[in-house]
Amino acid sequence: MYKNILLPIDLGEESSWRKALPEAVDLARHYPADLHIVAVVPQIGSALVGSFFPKDYEKRAVAEASKLLEAFIAEHVPSGIVAKGHIAHGVIYEEILHAANKIDVDLIVLGSHRPELKDYLLGPNAARVVRHARQSVMVVRE
Repeated sequence: MYKNILLPIDLGEESSWRKALPEAVDLARHYPADLHIVAVVPQIGSALVGSFFPKDYEKRAVAEASKLLEAFIAEHVPSGIVAKGHIAHGVIYEEILHAANKIDVDLIVLGSHRPELKDYLLGPNAARVVRHARQSVMVVRE
């Protein structure tokens, strides 16, 4: 049923993947499907805020995120699962939706937890992904 599964994660927040990753791995193993893991480097915001960062800040942030994602996959994805990492940069929910469409995934597995906890990948971003995705979305509760 599934050929490509997308798992958006926040590399700095374990709660964004702690329960969702095992679900995504189980689904990838069962079907068998490729697991695509996307991490989004968020935009700085306004030009005024961006002017306080070094000129190559975003390029360095994306390069560092790429290294972290590679290490994450090596450490957390079991052998036998085809896992591919993707780094995006921009508005979080828009980049998740863009990655899902570009990769042509069949399912997005999205971690969620109690609303009172804060995590930039969850909350309004998760709601927007669920609302606007062309694909099925599985929300895994903490």
